[in-house]
Amino acid sequence: MAEILVVDDEKSIREFLEIMLTKEGHAVSLASSGEEAIALCGKKTFDIVLADIKMPQGDGHSVLRHVKKTHPETTVIMITAFGSLESAVEAMREGAFDYISKPFNVSELKALLKSALEKRRLDQKRHPEERFVEDGRYDNIISTSPEMQKIFTLIPRAAGAKSNILIIGESGTGKELVARAIHRRSARKEKPFVTINCGGIPETLLESELFGYKRGSFTGATTTKKGLFEAASEGTIFLDEIGDLPLALQVKVLRVVQEKTFTPLGDTQEVNVDVRIISATNQNLEQKVIEQQFREDLYYRLNVIQIRIPPLRERSMDIPLLAQHFLEKYCREMGKEIKQISVYALAALRSYHFPGNVRELENIIERGVALETSNIILPESLALAAYKQQGNKDVNPLTMDIPPEGIDLDDIINNVERNLLLKALERSRGVKKKAAELLNLSFRSLRYRLEKLGIDAPGEE
Repeated sequence: MAEILVVDDEKSIREFLEIMLTKEGHAVSLASSGEEAIALCGKKTFDIVLADIKMPQGDGHSVLRHVKKTHPETTVIMITAFGSLESAVEAMREGAFDYISKPFNVSELKALLKSALEKRRLDQKRHPEERFVEDGRYDNIISTSPEMQKIFTLIPRAAGAKSNILIIGESGTGKELVARAIHRRSARKEKPFVTINCGGIPETLLESELFGYKRGSFTGATTTKKGLFEAASEGTIFLDEIGDLPLALQVKVLRVVQEKTFTPLGDTQEVNVDVRIISATNQNLEQKVIEQQFREDLYYRLNVIQIRIPPLRERSMDIPLLAQHFLEKYCREMGKEIKQISVYALAALRSYHFPGNVRELENIIERGVALETSNIILPESLALAAYKQQGNKDVNPLTMDIPPEGIDLDDIINNVERNLLLKALERSRGVKKKAAELLNLSFRSLRYRLEKLGIDAPGEE
């Protein structure tokens, strides 16, 4: 028996599938819109989701993306009334198992469900460490580097333990993604995952956020409010930037760790909680302990299992994979059709040191997609310091180094040529004859090069 969620705005379709699937011995839940389906997925986990692609309130793609983000182990099958290959292929790219067209062929649907359940059974039999996907995606983390693969093998083992975890890494490396991956593989996965940035809330408010308060405990406390520790009970609480936690609050957090109890502000009654604590920091907590800025007993209580996430500069082999992921993401969001990132631009990215890590790379690619007017990301759209010299001139491409995996010389030459052609057209305000003169080309040669590179250049001849 499987838990199956049927999502369709047509009542007759929902009723038909409910009857058919119930007769097959499955437990069936129904949703009439994408929004309702997403809400149901927040309350329970399903083995299979059958979602219509076209719906007025939250389409099937939004359901698919939500399920893949929050419950990657759930199998999603798309339903389409149009038999649209394009929408089906797009759904498959986003992680759908398969699709089926209306009107249904019952035998075909049963066979598809059987295949989906068999794949799920085999996936569950595999050792958690073997679930690293060959395309470099593990849960919502993207990497093929040996450093990150070690973390991928550690995540399921850490998830199976009951110990507290400390994640160490620079800002922007993905500490919260690792924490969420651990929670989703733990016995607490059906319970809340609550996160708070200890450095992002004023000290005067942080205590009430963490531990809650009783009505009338201070000016403005017109109601009784639960704290985040209580909200996370039976689940996981993620204390981001734990190194910024004030010393006075470290005592109360230590009590929660040791005694599983705390007292809300203004109250006299203790609250018992069963919560797993995952902490993260970009600071040297050992040094803070020496400087008496962080309690030694709390540090050792939180640092039972330690996971260090390397900065992006230590795993530069991940840059092309991450850049392509963000390119596809922002092309979808902005409705652009940029096919790829040029080799020249990738070389610029790989030579950059990324002080902001993966978060900075994402921002750079988002800016590049927003600014690029051609169908390929060029270096100038990235605005990287690594490709700027004094006077704001581009580095000569002849001085660029050859990365270990080699280069595509034709691609680099084409991108340099495209870059100069576009700059000449921009300076000549689209007048091709003037652009040809700037490049010391004949008009015929300029036109040939524009056609060869697929540059659409409307304007005066």
